[in-house]
Amino acid sequence: MPIDQFEQIVAEEFPLAIPEKFQSLIRNVGVLVERELSQEVRKEEGLGEHETLLGLYHGIPATARGDVYGVGATLPDTIILYQAPIEEEAWHLAHGKAELFVQSVRKVVRETIWHEVAHHFGFSEAQVRRREQGRGDHS
Repeated sequence: MPIDQFEQIVAEEFPLAIPEKFQSLIRNVGVLVERELSQEVRKEEGLGEHETLLGLYHGIPATARGDVYGVGATLPDTIILYQAPIEEEAWHLAHGKAELFVQSVRKVVRETIWHEVAHHFGFSEAQVRRREQGRGDHS
């Protein structure tokens, strides 16, 4: 999928992934798209040869920012979505059917955004995974 099409899907899915009451609480967070994980990220995250990530949150969770957060120059937190792994997951969800691929990309993007925003709100990986199971839409 061309990068511009993927980025458009990300832009369209972001507001659908986050309940409206939480959208206004997301502050100083940029959403980026990268094609693949770098070797540096793979090493930092302790990923094995056949492991990957769909997304990654970098920053100071909202719950840990405190009163002085943002005083002076403060770089934004980032949520990185990895296009190739998301497309690979979507292809599996679509059972290899091209006509279902874009719909599946949208679903994986939406779930990945939700997952990474949960980290922004201070949830650990274990807490996020439990909540995903409760949402019933994580495949």
